[in-house]
Amino acid sequence: MDLAARSQASTRLNLVAAALGDWLRRHSQWIRTLQWVVVLFYGTLIIVPALLPLPDETAHVFSHLTVFSQFVFWGIWWPFVLLSIVLVGRVWCGVLCPEGALSEWASRKGRNRAIPHWMRWGGWPFVAFAGTTVYGQMVSVYQYPKAVLLVLGGSTLAAIAIGYLYGREKRVWCKYLCPVSGVFGLLGKLSPLHYKVNADAWRTSYHSTIRIQPINCAPLVAMRKMEGASDCHMCGRCSGHREAIALTVRSPNTEVVALGEHLATGWQTLLIVVGLLGIAIGAFQWTVNPHLGEAKQWLAEWLIERDILWPFAENAPWWLLTNYPAQRDVFSWLDGGLLLAYLAGMGLVMGIGLALPLAWTTRLLGPWRTQRFYHLSQALIPLAGCGIFLGLSALTVNLLKNEGIPVYWANDLRLLLLVAVNLWTLRLAHGICQRYAPSRSRHWLALAALLPALALVDYSWALMFWIW
Repeated sequence: MDLAARSQASTRLNLVAAALGDWLRRHSQWIRTLQWVVVLFYGTLIIVPALLPLPDETAHVFSHLTVFSQFVFWGIWWPFVLLSIVLVGRVWCGVLCPEGALSEWASRKGRNRAIPHWMRWGGWPFVAFAGTTVYGQMVSVYQYPKAVLLVLGGSTLAAIAIGYLYGREKRVWCKYLCPVSGVFGLLGKLSPLHYKVNADAWRTSYHSTIRIQPINCAPLVAMRKMEGASDCHMCGRCSGHREAIALTVRSPNTEVVALGEHLATGWQTLLIVVGLLGIAIGAFQWTVNPHLGEAKQWLAEWLIERDILWPFAENAPWWLLTNYPAQRDVFSWLDGGLLLAYLAGMGLVMGIGLALPLAWTTRLLGPWRTQRFYHLSQALIPLAGCGIFLGLSALTVNLLKNEGIPVYWANDLRLLLLVAVNLWTLRLAHGICQRYAPSRSRHWLALAALLPALALVDYSWALMFWIW
């Protein structure tokens, strides 16, 4: 395709995208109605199963509401929410998310207090994600409905409370404290759609005598300065505002490669290398790691020899450690301690193992610059996002297997996905290195230095799916 034809195709795509954005703005009331339907569905799936008896081994997806809710939440809902963000940006957040809708509704009726300084701390997305991931494993959130109600229901109540206390018609919870907001923000950088701001048109409209209707940007995005799709909830409210904002098609590499030089942060880097590629992998992996059982056996013998018996007690409440005797699923304090150690160890090992190649690549591209290190880490976003998808979809595969549906294709599909995101990661790293490399040879050398980071992540998934 020649340059003129390519330009025409791009123009047509942008016109279609802009029309879609305008449609979302014009039908905002429909979106509000849809949000309440999702809230009702979400509330039913997290509350009702917690009131029912736990399913036995004969229960199936369409014969027991608890199994059905597990399949919907962990098998379909969350994996494909992640996928949707890569494909169309954070439409989930702006159009469908029940927590966001409830928080904004509460904020509309609430106290309208100023957002406190402590809430604006940039580390909350990492801390909230890591804490929720670890706690979810401690109470077996993927298996038991009371744990789902505690974790997801607790998060929803917190979202409502924060909305009631702070802001006016804003999603303060989503902006600062939501446990998955940081993850969604990273994945949103890969979206081929974003609301683009035309600075010249904005300035022209600013001096216009025509009265401009103000826009309520619920996630508190500074619309005039908005550059990427990371913070935008894609709700469409600002589409056409001042004739300067329009939904636009872009390369999915643009935000990471071109904007990461000044938009990447240290907390985002920590979330990628320690959170998504460390703690999260450990959360999916620990149940199939045979060496964890060996470590438990060795430690148990060591404790018994010294007459230290309290770690073997199984008296922790279910909301602290998994405790379901009727299902023969009870964590001792020793189990809980080993789980915490394993997840912390995975975060530390993967964090160091990924930071070293990133640091070496950063140094090969010139004198050390921390911002360049942050920028390079964002090349790992496709690999990190795919890892969460693979981990959650492993639950999908297990549930399908329990239903008697053939899943022989699963490992082939996993391999295909890993190959694809490795190539995407290398493509992003190639674009980033080009911006900094003083010479072609240094560029290729820096890119090669990043390969051990990819190999480490791939090896972690190979252990889970093919070796253990």
